[in-house]
Amino acid sequence: MEATILAPSPWHGGEVALQKRLGVDARMEEVGRRVLRDHLVEQHREFYPLLPMVVLGSVDGNGDAWATLRAGEPGFLHAPDAKRLVVELPREPADPADAGMEDGAPLALLGIDLGTRRRNRLNGKLRRHSRGFDLGVEQSFGNCPKYIQLRQVHFVRDPSEPAALPPVSSFELDEAALALVENADTFFVATCAELGGGLQLDVSHRGGPAGFVHVGDDGWLAIPDFAGNNFFNTLGNIAVNPRAGLTFPDFATGGLLQMTGEAELVSGPPRGVPLDGAQRYWRFRPRRIVWRAEALAIRYDPVRAG
Repeated sequence: MEATILAPSPWHGGEVALQKRLGVDARMEEVGRRVLRDHLVEQHREFYPLLPMVVLGSVDGNGDAWATLRAGEPGFLHAPDAKRLVVELPREPADPADAGMEDGAPLALLGIDLGTRRRNRLNGKLRRHSRGFDLGVEQSFGNCPKYIQLRQVHFVRDPSEPAALPPVSSFELDEAALALVENADTFFVATCAELGGGLQLDVSHRGGPAGFVHVGDDGWLAIPDFAGNNFFNTLGNIAVNPRAGLTFPDFATGGLLQMTGEAELVSGPPRGVPLDGAQRYWRFRPRRIVWRAEALAIRYDPVRAG
């Protein structure tokens, strides 16, 4: 009888190390082989054309990771087949993440509907064309909707029109940026790992109660990691590559606060005060910061309980 040859593990070393620490590595090996796919299932192919916004993660020529949000009329994302997602977006020179979106570059993408909490993550390589680019699917998987804050969306201008105000770059958080970060209930993070000589990127959502991100006197952002699906895509990447990119949207004005820098896993909470539900913590030091006022042509209004 011939021995069964298994495909390589769906997880890389950083992800496996964290899964082992919790004693869930054997179970996650089975889960990963079942839910991490190299194609889009039908429900995800039907999901993307409904979205007015997408989250993208890239790595620029300096090796710096960036996360960004881009808006478009529903239908700007569509999957003509299970192996590719068409993204109809023009280039955006004001967006620092755009520098990492050249033809053939690796890219991470998160489709997320803040009105229903549905989301799908995928990564692969992009191929540019006249309408934007195709993203070839290398990994695709759904995510738990927990910690996504419900919001309703509306457009305030044609999404093909760029913002009127230029980006503002800095090297530290000013008072306005600090207030946005410390009052946020949502941000997005891009990370990457080098696998087989190439980069595998990930971009993910992070949510919690308003104020769940703490900025220390040293300028580091301290961030809790809540109970989740034990995939450890973000933290596993950080374990093997500290470069990360964060973006904090101002949902009321359409502004984006984007930053790139270094992240690391830490053993305990900031100031020694744990946050309810947090299982572990990590922190991030911004090295370059870009504020883009009115970058998004959409606004998100919080959904009130009751």
